[in-house]
Amino acid sequence: MIPKGGMAKMIKKAQELQSQMEKAQGELNAIEIEGQAGGGMVTAKVNGHKEMVALDIDPEILEEDKEMIEDMIMAAVNQALQNAGKAAEEKMNSVTGGMMGKMKLPGM
Repeated sequence: MIPKGGMAKMIKKAQELQSQMEKAQGELNAIEIEGQAGGGMVTAKVNGHKEMVALDIDPEILEEDKEMIEDMIMAAVNQALQNAGKAAEEKMNSVTGGMMGKMKLPGM
C-alpha cells in the first residue's frame, strides 16, 4: 500500500528525472568527441548521439595506399564512437545517479 501523498511524490520525482534526462540528451547533441588515427593524420568527430559531424584527413596521407587510408578512417571513427559512448554513459549516470546501470536507452 502506498502512503497518502506517496503517489504524488513518486510522479513528481519521475517528472523531474524525465526533465533532467531530456536536458542531458540535449547536451549530448552539443558536445563533440574526437577519435584519431595515424598520429592525428585522420581525425573524426562525433556528437554525443554517435553521429559523425566532421572528418579531417591530412592531405599528406592521400598519397598513401587506399587500404591504409581506409583503415585509418575506420580506426578514427571507431575510436570517436567508443569515446562518445563513454561520454553518453557518464552524462546519463550523472543525471540518474547511476540508477540506469547497464540499462540501454534507444539512441544512447
